Amino acid sequence: MRLESPAYTLGFTTVVCVVCSLLVAGSNVLLKDRQEVNRLVYLQKNLLQASGLVQPGEKIPDQKALEIYRSRIEPRLVNLQSGEYETGMDPARYDQRRARGDPRQSREAPPNPASVRRIPDVAKVYLVKDGDEYSQIVIPVEGLGLYGTLYGYLALERDTTTIRGLSFYENRETPGLGAEVDNPQWKLLWPGRKAYGDDWKPRISLVKGGAGPATEDPYHVDAVAGATMTSNGVTRMLQFWLDELGFGPYLRKVRERGGP
Repeated sequence: MRLESPAYTLGFTTVVCVVCSLLVAGSNVLLKDRQEVNRLVYLQKNLLQASGLVQPGEKIPDQKALEIYRSRIEPRLVNLQSGEYETGMDPARYDQRRARGDPRQSREAPPNPASVRRIPDVAKVYLVKDGDEYSQIVIPVEGLGLYGTLYGYLALERDTTTIRGLSFYENRETPGLGAEVDNPQWKLLWPGRKAYGDDWKPRISLVKGGAGPATEDPYHVDAVAGATMTSNGVTRMLQFWLDELGFGPYLRKVRERGGP
């Protein structure tokens, strides 16, 4: 076969494509476990940032983050409708996103400003240990921003209303605008704010024009500059998950018990 013939060119191209495909597929298989570990560590670091165990923007080794997580964080499963803990399931094996998409493990959400379509029957919460007591509760939150769903963690103090921090681990917002929800300086605005009013209705919201300090203006946080839709999305998602369709029944049970 001549090297310049169409058949040779086609055959050579096919062989190269097949070899490259096999290499890519093999790499994906070989690295799958490592990728999953990296994903879990990334989630854990974001959770630690929300709870203040790691400062926003602080760089710490993966092993150190894992040590803090194992020593200070206790995951639990909660029935969102009853507000009670689920004891017959392993939190480490529970995939909340998968459950949310499974009609057997979730329910359709009524129309809501946060654009949450389905609500899992069971959700995961994270209790922050401080010695022999639990000092915080971290709840997962999600809701529609401008270009897609934002996923994050909201940390509440033991009183279930004082916010310790907020951290997003996944978003599709515009870099430099909506994606500033990842900015460490913006995250520092959250500690000390209040999630609920005196009537225990969600009140936390993002506002334009600059919110006051937490001691004087506890229910407001500065909106993300130039990102009105993203800011509105954050407000809506937080109020949804703090209310009765979300973690409201569970947080009420915590208050009734005097702690997690």
